[in-house]
Amino acid sequence: MSQRPARRRRPRSFERQVLQLSFLTGATGTGIALALLWTGDYTPKVQWTLTLFLLAGWLVSAVALRERVVRPVQVLSNLLSALREGDFSLRAQRVATTDAMGLAFLEVNALANTLQAQRMSALEATTLLQRVMEEIDVAVFALDEGRRLRLVNRAGERLLETPSPRLLGRRGDEAGLAAALEVEPGGTVQHAFPGGSGRWQVRRAPFRMEGRPHELLVISNLSRVLREEERQAWERLIRVLSHEINNSLAPIQSIAGTLRGLMDAAPRPADLDDDLRSGLGVIATRSEALGRFMAAYARLARLPPPEPVEVDVGAWVGRAVALETRLPVAVVASPEAVVYADPDQLDQLLINLLRNAVDAALETSGGARVGWRRENGALALWVEDDGPGLPESANLFVPFFTTKPRGTGIGLALSRQIAEAHGGTLALENRADARGARAWLRIPLTEAAEP
Repeated sequence: MSQRPARRRRPRSFERQVLQLSFLTGATGTGIALALLWTGDYTPKVQWTLTLFLLAGWLVSAVALRERVVRPVQVLSNLLSALREGDFSLRAQRVATTDAMGLAFLEVNALANTLQAQRMSALEATTLLQRVMEEIDVAVFALDEGRRLRLVNRAGERLLETPSPRLLGRRGDEAGLAAALEVEPGGTVQHAFPGGSGRWQVRRAPFRMEGRPHELLVISNLSRVLREEERQAWERLIRVLSHEINNSLAPIQSIAGTLRGLMDAAPRPADLDDDLRSGLGVIATRSEALGRFMAAYARLARLPPPEPVEVDVGAWVGRAVALETRLPVAVVASPEAVVYADPDQLDQLLINLLRNAVDAALETSGGARVGWRRENGALALWVEDDGPGLPESANLFVPFFTTKPRGTGIGLALSRQIAEAHGGTLALENRADARGARAWLRIPLTEAAEP
């Protein structure tokens, strides 16, 4: 005979347990009172009347005790439920600080105040972020894991010439973002979007929303920036060219006018030949200087791309130091290294740095030194001098800017152009340990360059 499975007892509710405990609390006293009442010398009418009063008082007290315990717990539960639902406006009123339940209500009120302040701060931050997203002139898109659009700002609407309600939910490639989604993050693309064409920078970054992966796509127009940079570069170039050309043409025009006046004078001066010879010499000198200036500019503008080969750093430095004969340049003992670079361009770069260092050292009868080391996967070569130091100028690398009376102003500009063509950098600084300046050349050490 099969046994029936035992039925699982349902747990008693909190309210029922409180009510049962309330009845049990008054059962003893009520039972003793009834026993004394019915064993005493009372009339039946009094006995029944008092019995009804005792039982009614017992019942009312138990129910009141139950309500007294359950009602605050229900209020506390309602407050916590409101907090869970995001309603932070409810508060417990007339809270006593002298009992445990009152302290619990105080903590819930404090928690509601904290959550309300945090929500207000989050709303303000979200509102500010939305306003910034709408006002910036950069197209911003958010795509989910299926590359469907979930967010589009105003610049994105203008870029695709489609309002955001029609874009949300569509795949990015279907909306016209295929070219941007195929570009490597941080790269650029030449593309014609519905809202404009030109060169665009594409940046992508992953983020998570509601626990699911999303992608942020930012597209910025580089054409206007490049045009503005180009305009400023042309302005700087025209100012430099105008300055140099005018410096040569002004004396040429002045001397030419003077010589023409002497030729037209009657009678001609006795020293006319000497004046003509001197004036023509000045004109020739200024013409040659102008020709050298234009040749220097042409050389700066036509720097060919590097043709890299393995270059031994020690031999390269020794070759450049041997060409400087005005002052011995000390070569500081440095580790062996090989770089993968164009030797001719490196020679030109280092010769320019050494020439500047020796020029500065000769002003103070000091010396010049060169050395190098490996630093974070790059060759760090330095050239320092004991000269007067660098002037406080931000134009040291500006083409044709020079602080030397007979300088051309292209040495540092050409040197930095060579360094950047090799993926490196060139920087100048005043020495902190002594008087003088130091030039730092950093060139990446590729796999082919590692010894």
